Amino acid sequence: MSISFDHTTVIAKNSSDSAAFFRELFALPEAPSWGPFVNVQLTDGTLVQFAEPPSMTFSSSTTHFEHWADPRMTEPGTVNTGHGGRGVYFRDPTGHFFEMLTHSYLTPRVSRYRSGCC
Repeated sequence: MSISFDHTTVIAKNSSDSAAFFRELFALPEAPSWGPFVNVQLTDGTLVQFAEPPSMTFSSSTTHFEHWADPRMTEPGTVNTGHGGRGVYFRDPTGHFFEMLTHSYLTPRVSRYRSGCC
């Protein structure tokens, strides 16, 4: 299985202000945002999302473990097929919250993992 970093979610008191600060600091254009997420896209395509809950997301070719399709963990064993790929949320044994995707939310690239996973 191949793994790479995709995006992270950062807790922010004011998501819009935090995103604007980092866009200005790094001279980045605005990125599309949705739901509770205010996004900053780095030049390599990595996404930094400001919202709650915090999470870290990886790109992967498989999801063979206990998972949920939604960050609220109300859809056990299912897969999110939005954004042109497959995605799941899961917790590690200590309770940290993670997400795995086969296709990045904003990057218009075809997933590097073309196997028929999930």
